[in-house]
Amino acid sequence: MSSPKPVYPYIPNSVPAVKEQMLREVGAASIEEFYSDIPENLRFKGKLNLPEPLLSEAELIRHVDGLLNKNRSTREVLSFLGAGCYQHQVPAVCDEINSRGEFLTAYAGDPYEDHGRFQALFEYESMMAELLNMDVVNVPNYDGFQAAATALRMAARITDQTTVLLPVNMGADKFSKVHEYLKPDMTIERIPFDPKSGLLDLAALKAKLSKQVAAVYFENPTYLGLLETQADQISSMAHAAGALSVVSVEPLSLGVLRPPVEYGADIVCGDIQSLGIHMQYGGGHGGFIATNDDPKFVMEFPSRLFGVAPTVVEGEYGFGDVAYERTSFAQREEGKEWVGTAAALWGITAGVYLALMGPQGMVEIGEGIMQLCRYAMKKIAAIRGMKVTFAETPHFTEFVVNFDGAGKRAAQVNQALLERDIFGGKDLSSEFLALGQSILFCVSEVHILADLDRLVTALKEVVK
Repeated sequence: MSSPKPVYPYIPNSVPAVKEQMLREVGAASIEEFYSDIPENLRFKGKLNLPEPLLSEAELIRHVDGLLNKNRSTREVLSFLGAGCYQHQVPAVCDEINSRGEFLTAYAGDPYEDHGRFQALFEYESMMAELLNMDVVNVPNYDGFQAAATALRMAARITDQTTVLLPVNMGADKFSKVHEYLKPDMTIERIPFDPKSGLLDLAALKAKLSKQVAAVYFENPTYLGLLETQADQISSMAHAAGALSVVSVEPLSLGVLRPPVEYGADIVCGDIQSLGIHMQYGGGHGGFIATNDDPKFVMEFPSRLFGVAPTVVEGEYGFGDVAYERTSFAQREEGKEWVGTAAALWGITAGVYLALMGPQGMVEIGEGIMQLCRYAMKKIAAIRGMKVTFAETPHFTEFVVNFDGAGKRAAQVNQALLERDIFGGKDLSSEFLALGQSILFCVSEVHILADLDRLVTALKEVVK
C-alpha cells in the first residue's frame, strides 16, 4: 500500500482537496491537463534535486542550518573582498532600530498613517542631502545599479537626448544592469581609461561628445578604487556639449572628498550599503539619487520623495510625499518610470548610521580607510613579482594588484589565500583583460594593521 502524498505545512494549496477544487474551478481533470498548453520540449523531464519533504519545523531548521554551516563567512575568515558589496563596521544601534516592529516592514514607506516611518525617511533624506550638499534625495530604490540607470534615464528626459557615455572601468554587473534598463530606446557608448593612471581618457571623451549626448556618467571612486582627479574637467566638457554630468559616488568617502556637486555633477547617485548595513549574502542595498531643488530635475524623479509641512494644528508637522503626481502611483502606466522596489528599511538604517557618526565621524572613517589602503598598497608593492597597478593615483578602499610578474594566475592566488583562511579580492582577469592576472583588493575600517600584515605575509608565501 503506497503512502499518501504529503501535505506541506508552508504551502496551503498542497492539501489534496484544495488542489482538486482548484482544478475543477479551471475545468482541468489533472495537473498534467492544466499544463497541457506548455510545449513538451519546454517541460522539465525528471526529478528536481530537492530534499525529501520536511514536515516539521524542527526538521526544516536542521536542514537549513546544515546548509548554512557549509558557508565560511567573514566572521571566521579574514576578508579583502569588495567590488560592490563591502564589509564595514555596523554599529549595534543600526540593527536595533531596523528590527523594531514599526520599521521592520518598511518596504516602501507605507502605510500612510504611520508618520513615524515617514519622518525617519525624511530625516535620512535630509542627512544624505547634507552629506551630498544637494537639496533633494529620494527614498532609496532597489540598489545602486538601479539608481545609476534611473539617473541616466532622468538625464535623457531632461535633455531630450538618448545617448549616454559610460566609462569602460565600471563593473561588468553594473554595466549589464544599466544596459538592460536603458535599452531599447537609448544608446550607450563607452569611454576608455588611461592605461597609466587608470583615469578616464579625456581625449576619447572629447571625441565622443556631441549634441546627441544626454549625459556623461562616471564614478568617484571608480570600480577599481581610483579617485577621479579629473572630475571638474569631465563635468565641464559634458556641460560644454549640452550634456549633464551624472556621478556615482561612495557616500562613505564624502567625509574626506568634495561632494560631486562641487565639481559640476547635475545628478548624483550611488549605494548606501556601506552606511551601517551588513553584507547579507550580497545585500542589503539601497540606491540613492540626488539633485538640486530645480523643478526640471525634481519632476523627473520616478521614486518617492518625502517632505515636511505644517499641519492645521499650530506647532505640529506632518511628513509625506512631495510631488506625488509625478509618480507611477498617481499616473500608473503613464508614469515616466515605475516607482519599483523601494528599500526604505535600509534608508532608515542609513539614517541611523549617519546620525550616529556625525560630520566628524565621517571625516575620521574616511581618513582611516585611505591610510589603511595606502599602507597595504606600499607593503604589497614591495613584494617581488607583484605590481600595484595605478599606484600613483589616489585610492579609496580598493586597489588593483597584478601577478603577471610572479607567474601566477589570479585564481591560483585566491585559492592559496583561502587555504590560509583569507578571502582574497575580486579576480579581474576575465572582466578586464587589459589588466592581465590581477586582483582587486578591498580594505576598510574593519581591518587593523595586523590584518594587512597577515595578508602581505600570505602573499609572499604564495609567490615565492
